[in-house]
Amino acid sequence: MLLGMTSEPEHQNGVGEPDAFQRLWTPHRLAYIQGENKPTGPGAGDGCPFCAIPAKSDEDGLVIHRGAQVYAVLNLYPYNSGHLMVVPYRHVADYTELDTAETVELAELTKHAMTALRAASGAHGFNIGMNQGAVAGAGIASHLHQHVVPRWGGDMNFMPVVGHTKVLPQLLADTRKILADAWPE
Repeated sequence: MLLGMTSEPEHQNGVGEPDAFQRLWTPHRLAYIQGENKPTGPGAGDGCPFCAIPAKSDEDGLVIHRGAQVYAVLNLYPYNSGHLMVVPYRHVADYTELDTAETVELAELTKHAMTALRAASGAHGFNIGMNQGAVAGAGIASHLHQHVVPRWGGDMNFMPVVGHTKVLPQLLADTRKILADAWPE
């Protein structure tokens, strides 16, 4: 039995009728929902986590690889194990604001991310993209970042569809180490 799951019918706070649902509590997701680690404004000095991460150690920042213009980092709130982001060091919001060197290195690190994820986890495919602006779904709209989400045949199961919960089988620190070791030189 998974931690947080019960096999007995539950009463919510002692109120209501028992039902047959099992519950997987994910209180760690509340931090994301409530906006923890989101910038307080549009500037680099406004609490932007993507500006703060490069000053941390690779392990503490979940950094997989550091390039000259951009870096690869695990997503703190991943859709799948190995979900990473390629992020420019420079605080820019829009893809059109990248200079040529940043654009080229972002593309190269995206290719390296795919190579590392295939080697480390046998990914069958990927969702790769950027959400440009808050209305397009960007959780941190003020600092550009490209998502690289590994996918496997059959990886969508009942949990996200019915339970709106992802079950991730690996700790982020372990995922970071495996991907860093698999990163092409």
